[in-house]
Amino acid sequence: MKVGVVTFPGSLDDADARRAVTLAGGEAVALWHADADLKGVDAVVLPGGFSYGDYLRCGAIARFAPVMTEVVRGAEGGLPVLGICNGFQVLCESHLLPGALVRNDHQKFICRDQRLRVETTATVWTSDFTEGQEITVPLKNGEGGFVADEATLDRLEGEGRVVFRYLDVNPNGSLRDIAGISNERGNVVGLMPHPEHAVEELFGPGLDGLGLFTSVLKAGLEAIA
Repeated sequence: MKVGVVTFPGSLDDADARRAVTLAGGEAVALWHADADLKGVDAVVLPGGFSYGDYLRCGAIARFAPVMTEVVRGAEGGLPVLGICNGFQVLCESHLLPGALVRNDHQKFICRDQRLRVETTATVWTSDFTEGQEITVPLKNGEGGFVADEATLDRLEGEGRVVFRYLDVNPNGSLRDIAGISNERGNVVGLMPHPEHAVEELFGPGLDGLGLFTSVLKAGLEAIA
């Protein structure tokens, strides 16, 4: 199964995301922001970093990159798409996910290992976890506070679309401790923490992030079968 990882100017974690795909057993395919071609991939990852220098707003310019036209079209047709950190911001700017990510409530960049609870396994990116499972993955952001109006928050909760929730401490002021959400179909997931930095025993806090990548590969194989 081929998983494309988009590189925007300012992407920092694209190589890490490609390595995570490889360690999970998939074939990582590099995608360039200026190319309107997904190269026949079966899923897409929008990695963390500072696309286009975070000018205007985080993810606001990346949303108009040529490759995003195909990502949006693919996602609307069921293509699995994962947005990590800046990628989550891009998904919100592209209206593939609701809400927005704003400046951390303490006005500082934060970098730490963060405990999360997996709230649902009903997405193509979380089926390899168990509901309620607690995991630890790195978190690093300055604009990581998830916000939305009360009606949107209630809808996300009621439809089971809160995918990850912060445990122990809310690191950035995200409403209702939300760390990640999905679209209605469950093929698009965005989260602020970095699972691609928790896929090897000797680097990061362990292997807790690998499940996102093995989940999408299994979903792809099941679809083929």
